Amino acid sequence: MRPFTGNLTGGKVALRRSPKAARLWERLFLSAGLVLLAICVFAYVHRALMLRVAMSNFEHAKKEATNNRNEYKVDAAADRNTAETTGDGQPSLPEDSHVRNTAPIVRRVREVPLAILRIPKIQLEVPVLKGTDDITLNRGVGQIAGTAAPGEMGNIGIAGHRDGFFRNLKEVNKGDVIELETTAVSEIYVVDHIMVTGPDDVSVLKPRDTQSLTLVTCYPFHFIGPAARRFIVEATRKR
Repeated sequence: MRPFTGNLTGGKVALRRSPKAARLWERLFLSAGLVLLAICVFAYVHRALMLRVAMSNFEHAKKEATNNRNEYKVDAAADRNTAETTGDGQPSLPEDSHVRNTAPIVRRVREVPLAILRIPKIQLEVPVLKGTDDITLNRGVGQIAGTAAPGEMGNIGIAGHRDGFFRNLKEVNKGDVIELETTAVSEIYVVDHIMVTGPDDVSVLKPRDTQSLTLVTCYPFHFIGPAARRFIVEATRKR
């Protein structure tokens, strides 16, 4: 009877090849893991850097706005004094007033946040940018299109990622304070409603009876994949 050796030979070959295949898969998985880690680190560093830049730009813009308001007050006072003390006793404008008022002001172009949102309860301080696309929400929180902008009358809608700047929004409770600072004014809001709603429920963004602020993020917070609902925090401006 002839011994059958085909399977044994094939088995030996398979055994000899399997360690090489295993090492290859290990290297592939290791490389993929390193690539994903590099992407995560880059995204984190990029967000931290852009956050710092946005905060710096806001402080520069705020300082410029304050200086411009002070200069306007000084110029207005000087114009009044000049008009009251002319040689013939008659009011008149200074000769260079037209040149001063119409001279172009050249400033360095930079992206300035619409406002700074602060929630002391969760130690959040983040720039409010225009728009709600992923790139914008990676650098801050975004004003929702169609809602009032910070500093305007109406319902100011602001969105953020549940795994980003709004990750701790679930810890906010009724009565907590929210500050919204523009380059011109700082407004204080008090949380009065917290709810979970559907993604198509835009009623929460409609104007309310008083000056209001609505924060929106996805819900559930720890859900893997696209979240099916929205977590809403509504606040009313403190008078």
